Amino acid sequence: MSKNIFVTGTGTEIGKTYVAGLLVKKLHEAGEKSAYYKAAMSGNERDQEGKLIPGDAKFVKDFGSIDQPLEEMCPYVYEKAYSPHLAAQIEGNPVDLDKVVEKFRDLEKKYDYITLEGSGGILCPLRFDDEEIYLEDFVKKAKLSSIIVADAGLGTINNLVLTAFYMKEKGMKVKGIIFNNFIPGDVLQEDNIKMCEHMSGLKVLACVKRGDKDLDIDIDKLREIYE
Repeated sequence: MSKNIFVTGTGTEIGKTYVAGLLVKKLHEAGEKSAYYKAAMSGNERDQEGKLIPGDAKFVKDFGSIDQPLEEMCPYVYEKAYSPHLAAQIEGNPVDLDKVVEKFRDLEKKYDYITLEGSGGILCPLRFDDEEIYLEDFVKKAKLSSIIVADAGLGTINNLVLTAFYMKEKGMKVKGIIFNNFIPGDVLQEDNIKMCEHMSGLKVLACVKRGDKDLDIDIDKLREIYE
């Protein structure tokens, strides 16, 4: 059975996919059978045959140089760049939580480490019609521990601390923080990191600079983050 970690963020376009790619890549380069999974993915383009391509999954696959088929990476793919619940209302094919968990369990039997990524922030609704499904429902049902990705810049203290507080209140285990768009020596960002650690009670696991191709964390420590 695989060891897993769920990557959430303080909001959308915060760099979750890039960080997930770094995680997958580092484990793959260390000789591990590394995989990626995302329950639902919105804002995707079609290929020449009209088939929707899960863009985040393709990025991670190419960036990490892994052999995992795209078809395994995301069971629900939508074209509209909306929250999955709204995209499904417009396009059809709403998320079935049991199916999402089942597909994930299938991967657990095949890979050593699975990096899972959420859609948007942790409060993202996956389905809202005759049934309500939220991202946290998947995290809990799959029994996943999480890391939070946050931007290192202005405004991150409020966003990070609120996200961490919500997840703890809802009984979700958070292993730490990874900051994205980090500028070494920047006074504001260095203070943000200190304040986020203090106010959230979480440790910063790594800081990612723009264009980084490797995650600045010891491989053995990285393995320990996965459960």
